[in-house]
Amino acid sequence: MLTFDSLRLASPYYNEHHAEWRSQLRKFVEREIMPNVDEWEEACDLPQSLWDKAADVGLLQLGYPEQYGGLSEGTDIFHTIIAVEELSRTGAGGIYATLMVHGIGLPPVVHFGSDYLKDRVIAPVLRGEKHISLAITEPGGGSDVANLSTSAVRDGDHYIINGSKTFITGGMRADWYTVAVRTGGEGVGGISMILVPADAAGFSRTPLNKKQGWWCSDTATLYFDNVRVPAKNLIGGENQGFMPIVHNFNNERLALTAGALASAKVCIEEAATWAKERKTFGKPLSKHQVIRHKFAEMVRQVNATQAYMDSCAWQIQNGKAKPADIALLKVQATMVMEFCAREALQILGGAGYMRGCKSERIYREVRVNAIGGGSEEIMRDLAARQLGL
Repeated sequence: MLTFDSLRLASPYYNEHHAEWRSQLRKFVEREIMPNVDEWEEACDLPQSLWDKAADVGLLQLGYPEQYGGLSEGTDIFHTIIAVEELSRTGAGGIYATLMVHGIGLPPVVHFGSDYLKDRVIAPVLRGEKHISLAITEPGGGSDVANLSTSAVRDGDHYIINGSKTFITGGMRADWYTVAVRTGGEGVGGISMILVPADAAGFSRTPLNKKQGWWCSDTATLYFDNVRVPAKNLIGGENQGFMPIVHNFNNERLALTAGALASAKVCIEEAATWAKERKTFGKPLSKHQVIRHKFAEMVRQVNATQAYMDSCAWQIQNGKAKPADIALLKVQATMVMEFCAREALQILGGAGYMRGCKSERIYREVRVNAIGGGSEEIMRDLAARQLGL
């Protein structure tokens, strides 16, 4: 039988400790998330209690420094992949996107922030008590980070920020934002990053909840109207913000890959269960050659992507990552997700068109995966440039 677990290739990169971590997370997801997914999706929200429970099992702390309450000893990048996969088994990508959004908002503070910022921010976020989001995308541009226009002008011991950000995941819940601003001239040399508290005077936000997918993930547009932020909230040096922005790109794209690949497996599993039970023309749907070939092709693509992902993860872990590979890996994974979602719905027929079907939800989430974290077009162009073309 084709199942989520049977679709996972045996790999030399995973050991007994990884298996124990998967088992622990599997129990957490089955107990605390699976029974509530449809309700949370329809409500377009996640309860605060989910962060509290995720912290209890060590999910929020995974990979962060021990001195701030993190869990880094004895863990590696494959533990993170497992976390993405297990949360993605729910068939609702918005759960991982928002529950783990600190995975893109917090690293700039961890790696480039002052001791003052680290001591103030990291621990409460890892405990699930506070929330942090990354704010880069603007209404006038997404992937063109070098030309962002939200400004931060130095005024004594403060910066005065004006501008707006949009499509910010976790934006309505966040207590802090890691914000990319322009403090200098044109291009990447004029960009800085600064931590902005949600309670700062002049800051406001509005929800973006009419989305195609990721319904339970809160998304927002942020507005900065003469927002005064202490200069000590600067992350890294002034006009040196581009490195904190790109530093975590590889890990972000690997997580998006793992989520897309896991979603593809969910589609295969759901379609296979249906194909075994559904009878057409006197025999199970799975016994028709055209349907069997659909499954064979889906599995082929999933296996190839799994091997590519594990290899790239090993490269990242060992400091040998090639940006071209990571970019192309994300393209590969989102294309496989789209293919499997489409084929699963063809197999499921009318049943796949109804709410409550995981494949229906995943089909709607294809585009956000193919665009977010670097669109397929941007990733291909990045890879071509890295390849010297």
